[in-house]
Amino acid sequence: MVYLKTEEEIEIIRENNLLVSKTLAEVAKLIKPGVTTRTLDKCAEEFIRDHGAKPAFKGYKGFPNALCTSVNDAVVHGIPSDYELKDGDIISIDCGTFMNGFYGDSAYTFEVGGVDLETRKLLKVTKECLMIGVEMAIEGNRVGDISQSIQKHAEGAGYSVVREMVGHGIGKQMHESPEVPNYGKRGHGMKLKSGLVICIEPMINMGKKSVKQLNDGWTIITSEKKPSAHYEYAVAVRKGVPDILTTFKYIEEVLKINN
Repeated sequence: MVYLKTEEEIEIIRENNLLVSKTLAEVAKLIKPGVTTRTLDKCAEEFIRDHGAKPAFKGYKGFPNALCTSVNDAVVHGIPSDYELKDGDIISIDCGTFMNGFYGDSAYTFEVGGVDLETRKLLKVTKECLMIGVEMAIEGNRVGDISQSIQKHAEGAGYSVVREMVGHGIGKQMHESPEVPNYGKRGHGMKLKSGLVICIEPMINMGKKSVKQLNDGWTIITSEKKPSAHYEYAVAVRKGVPDILTTFKYIEEVLKINN
């Protein structure tokens, strides 16, 4: 069942996603070698609660924390721990909020200290995949148009697209229909309508597309132990131009990235 949102509902989802964006920016201030992923998680939970929301991930299907912290070859769903970040690591941080009856959900992959050029290129291409996919999220297109554009850009750069995890609708539930894969065929899948709100989240591997789950029951890693990157936006489908409900502006002000 696909649930189209009213303008009022889209604004509440936007508020949630802006809070997620600001939370990730707060976390970004702490990212450096020697900091534990548990410290990042504690910062995020306090910031979310201080702003009148709940951490959406904490307790979701038993997940124990406010953030998913996925380091290096971890694709998604990494559990915060006493692991100390090391110079040259990358860390995908996925964050969600629940406020006023609706959810927010976004992810960003951060560099820790000096990251090698090959890995930095993976991050650059994965973020480009996100932006290219978002451009296709307009009324009249199909889900497969988003999927194919992401896959084409990733594979064209020599990377692979994870199949097991996909983007999704978002609203009163964190995961709603439709699924939004990062691979597929143009012209296939559900037709996009104004009022649909979806999370587009490319998960791109340096090596092969295959992944496996660790014994913790959550963390997904690449089968070859090569790096993986992950970025996520929430987007409202509109006529002509997508309405991006998330922003990386706050994060990149902290990181001093010039776009």
